[in-house]
Amino acid sequence: MSKKFTQQRREHAEPYEGSHPIPLVVLGIIAALLLWAVWHLYASYTPMPADVGDDRIAADFMVPVSADGGQLYTANCVACHQANGSGVPGVFPPLSKSEWVDAADAGVMVRIVLHGIHGPLTVEGVQYNGEMPHFQDKFSDEEVAAIVSHVRTSFGNSASTIDAKFAAQVREETKSQTTPWKGDEDLRPLLDKK
Repeated sequence: MSKKFTQQRREHAEPYEGSHPIPLVVLGIIAALLLWAVWHLYASYTPMPADVGDDRIAADFMVPVSADGGQLYTANCVACHQANGSGVPGVFPPLSKSEWVDAADAGVMVRIVLHGIHGPLTVEGVQYNGEMPHFQDKFSDEEVAAIVSHVRTSFGNSASTIDAKFAAQVREETKSQTTPWKGDEDLRPLLDKK
Protein backbone atom coordinates (compact mmCIF):
# COMPACT_ATOMS: atom_id res chain seq x y z
CA MET A 1 0.00 0.00 0.00
CA SER A 2 1.38 3.35 -0.87
CA LYS A 3 1.92 6.16 1.59
CA LYS A 4 -0.57 8.18 -0.34
CA PHE A 5 -3.55 6.15 1.05
CA THR A 6 -2.24 5.51 4.58
CA GLN A 7 -3.55 8.77 5.98
CA GLN A 8 -6.97 8.22 4.45
CA ARG A 9 -7.27 4.80 6.10
CA ARG A 10 -6.68 6.30 9.56
CA GLU A 11 -9.69 8.61 9.21
CA HIS A 12 -13.09 7.59 10.50
CA ALA A 13 -16.14 7.55 8.34
CA GLU A 14 -18.07 10.79 7.92
CA PRO A 15 -21.19 11.10 10.08
CA TYR A 16 -24.47 10.67 8.29
CA GLU A 17 -28.12 11.18 9.01
CA GLY A 18 -30.40 8.25 8.97
CA SER A 19 -33.70 7.17 10.41
CA HIS A 20 -32.70 6.44 13.98
CA PRO A 21 -35.93 6.71 15.98
CA ILE A 22 -36.00 8.28 19.44
CA PRO A 23 -36.12 5.52 22.02
CA LEU A 24 -39.59 4.82 23.35
CA VAL A 25 -38.40 5.34 26.94
CA VAL A 26 -37.43 8.95 26.15
CA LEU A 27 -40.74 9.58 24.39
CA GLY A 28 -42.57 8.11 27.40
CA ILE A 29 -40.72 10.42 29.84
CA ILE A 30 -41.51 13.49 27.70
CA ALA A 31 -45.20 12.50 27.49
CA ALA A 32 -45.37 11.90 31.25
CA LEU A 33 -43.83 15.33 32.00
CA LEU A 34 -46.25 17.03 29.62
CA LEU A 35 -49.28 15.32 31.20
CA TRP A 36 -48.03 16.19 34.70
CA ALA A 37 -47.56 19.90 33.70
CA VAL A 38 -51.12 20.09 32.28
CA TRP A 39 -52.57 18.40 35.38
CA HIS A 40 -50.58 20.70 37.71
CA LEU A 41 -51.81 23.86 35.94
CA TYR A 42 -55.39 22.60 36.11
CA ALA A 43 -55.18 21.52 39.77
CA SER A 44 -53.45 24.67 41.05
CA TYR A 45 -55.50 27.24 39.10
CA THR A 46 -57.05 29.84 41.34
CA PRO A 47 -58.83 32.71 39.62
CA MET A 48 -57.86 36.15 40.98
CA PRO A 49 -60.97 37.96 42.16
CA ALA A 50 -61.39 41.50 40.83
CA ASP A 51 -61.39 43.02 44.33
CA VAL A 52 -57.88 41.79 45.09
CA GLY A 53 -55.12 44.34 44.50
CA ASP A 54 -54.03 47.73 45.74
CA ASP A 55 -56.85 49.70 44.07
CA ARG A 56 -54.45 52.06 42.29
CA ILE A 57 -55.27 53.45 38.88
CA ALA A 58 -53.06 55.09 36.24
CA ALA A 59 -53.77 58.58 37.64
CA ASP A 60 -52.16 57.54 40.94
CA PHE A 61 -48.82 57.22 39.18
CA MET A 62 -48.87 60.65 37.54
CA VAL A 63 -46.05 63.02 38.49
CA PRO A 64 -47.38 66.28 39.94
CA VAL A 65 -47.42 69.07 37.41
CA SER A 66 -46.66 71.78 39.93
CA ALA A 67 -43.07 72.50 40.93
CA ASP A 68 -41.92 71.58 44.44
CA GLY A 69 -39.84 74.38 45.94
CA GLY A 70 -38.35 72.11 48.59
CA GLN A 71 -37.08 69.64 46.01
CA LEU A 72 -35.71 72.43 43.83
CA TYR A 73 -33.93 73.94 46.83
CA THR A 74 -32.43 70.57 47.76
CA ALA A 75 -31.25 69.91 44.22
CA ASN A 76 -29.82 73.37 43.51
CA CYS A 77 -29.14 75.37 46.67
CA VAL A 78 -28.25 73.07 49.58
CA ALA A 79 -24.60 72.75 48.63
CA CYS A 80 -24.01 76.45 49.34
CA HIS A 81 -26.84 77.63 51.60
CA GLN A 82 -27.10 74.35 53.57
CA ALA A 83 -30.20 72.31 54.39
CA ASN A 84 -31.21 74.66 57.23
CA GLY A 85 -30.59 77.86 55.23
CA SER A 86 -27.75 78.98 57.52
CA GLY A 87 -25.16 79.24 54.73
CA VAL A 88 -21.44 78.87 55.39
CA PRO A 89 -19.98 81.68 57.56
CA GLY A 90 -17.72 83.96 55.56
CA VAL A 91 -18.34 82.05 52.32
CA PHE A 92 -22.04 81.66 51.49
CA PRO A 93 -24.67 83.97 52.99
CA PRO A 94 -27.51 82.65 55.13
CA LEU A 95 -31.08 82.61 53.86
CA SER A 96 -32.46 82.31 57.36
CA LYS A 97 -33.76 85.71 58.56
CA SER A 98 -31.95 87.42 55.67
CA GLU A 99 -33.13 90.91 54.71
CA TRP A 100 -32.92 89.82 51.06
CA VAL A 101 -35.29 86.90 51.62
CA ASP A 102 -37.70 88.76 53.93
CA ALA A 103 -37.84 91.86 51.71
CA ALA A 104 -41.28 93.37 51.26
CA ASP A 105 -40.69 93.22 47.51
CA ALA A 106 -40.30 89.55 46.59
CA GLY A 107 -39.08 90.74 43.19
CA VAL A 108 -35.63 91.35 44.70
CA MET A 109 -35.19 87.67 45.44
CA VAL A 110 -36.65 86.68 42.08
CA ARG A 111 -34.08 88.92 40.39
CA ILE A 112 -31.30 87.21 42.37
CA VAL A 113 -32.51 83.71 41.45
CA LEU A 114 -32.95 84.61 37.79
CA HIS A 115 -29.66 86.42 37.18
CA GLY A 116 -27.32 85.46 40.03
CA ILE A 117 -24.84 87.67 41.89
CA HIS A 118 -21.19 88.52 41.37
CA GLY A 119 -19.30 90.62 43.88
CA PRO A 120 -19.79 91.86 47.45
CA LEU A 121 -23.19 91.44 49.07
CA THR A 122 -23.96 92.39 52.66
CA VAL A 123 -26.29 90.08 54.57
CA GLU A 124 -27.19 90.87 58.19
CA GLY A 125 -24.21 93.24 58.45
CA VAL A 126 -21.69 90.67 57.17
CA GLN A 127 -20.17 91.13 53.74
CA TYR A 128 -19.86 88.13 51.44
CA ASN A 129 -17.85 88.34 48.26
CA GLY A 130 -18.76 85.41 46.10
CA GLU A 131 -20.61 84.16 43.12
CA MET A 132 -24.17 82.89 42.83
CA PRO A 133 -25.15 81.20 39.55
CA HIS A 134 -28.10 82.37 37.51
CA PHE A 135 -31.12 80.14 36.94
CA GLN A 136 -32.99 82.10 34.27
CA ASP A 137 -32.32 79.45 31.63
CA LYS A 138 -32.76 76.50 33.96
CA PHE A 139 -35.98 77.32 35.85
CA SER A 140 -39.42 77.99 34.43
CA ASP A 141 -41.54 80.77 35.95
CA GLU A 142 -43.39 78.19 38.00
CA GLU A 143 -40.13 76.74 39.34
CA VAL A 144 -38.78 80.21 40.20
CA ALA A 145 -42.00 80.96 42.07
CA ALA A 146 -41.83 77.62 43.89
CA ILE A 147 -38.23 77.99 45.06
CA VAL A 148 -38.61 81.65 46.05
CA SER A 149 -41.82 80.88 47.94
CA HIS A 150 -40.15 77.93 49.66
CA VAL A 151 -37.19 79.99 50.87
CA ARG A 152 -39.40 82.94 51.93
CA THR A 153 -41.52 80.64 54.12
CA SER A 154 -38.78 78.33 55.47
CA PHE A 155 -35.76 78.59 57.78
CA GLY A 156 -37.59 80.90 60.19
CA ASN A 157 -38.67 83.28 57.41
CA SER A 158 -42.30 84.36 57.26
CA ALA A 159 -42.49 86.43 54.10
CA SER A 160 -45.25 86.18 51.50
CA THR A 161 -45.28 83.64 48.71
CA ILE A 162 -45.38 84.46 45.01
CA ASP A 163 -46.91 82.85 41.95
CA ALA A 164 -45.64 82.06 38.46
CA LYS A 165 -47.32 85.17 37.06
CA PHE A 166 -45.26 87.40 39.36
CA ALA A 167 -42.05 85.53 38.45
CA ALA A 168 -42.86 85.96 34.75
CA GLN A 169 -43.43 89.68 35.27
CA VAL A 170 -40.02 90.11 36.97
CA ARG A 171 -38.37 87.99 34.26
CA GLU A 172 -39.86 90.28 31.61
CA GLU A 173 -38.78 93.44 33.48
CA THR A 174 -35.20 92.19 33.78
CA LYS A 175 -34.79 90.48 30.40
CA SER A 176 -32.10 93.00 29.39
CA GLN A 177 -29.92 91.87 32.35
CA THR A 178 -27.36 89.61 30.70
CA THR A 179 -24.77 89.48 33.48
CA PRO A 180 -25.07 88.68 37.19
CA TRP A 181 -26.04 91.49 39.54
CA LYS A 182 -23.07 93.34 41.11
CA GLY A 183 -24.09 92.52 44.66
CA ASP A 184 -24.81 95.54 46.89
CA GLU A 185 -24.08 97.96 44.07
CA ASP A 186 -27.03 96.81 41.95
CA LEU A 187 -29.37 95.27 44.50
CA ARG A 188 -29.13 97.43 47.66
CA PRO A 189 -31.05 100.32 46.01
CA LEU A 190 -33.91 97.89 45.23
CA LEU A 191 -33.95 96.73 48.85
CA ASP A 192 -33.74 100.23 50.34
CA LYS A 193 -36.51 101.77 48.22
CA LYS A 194 -39.20 99.47 49.60
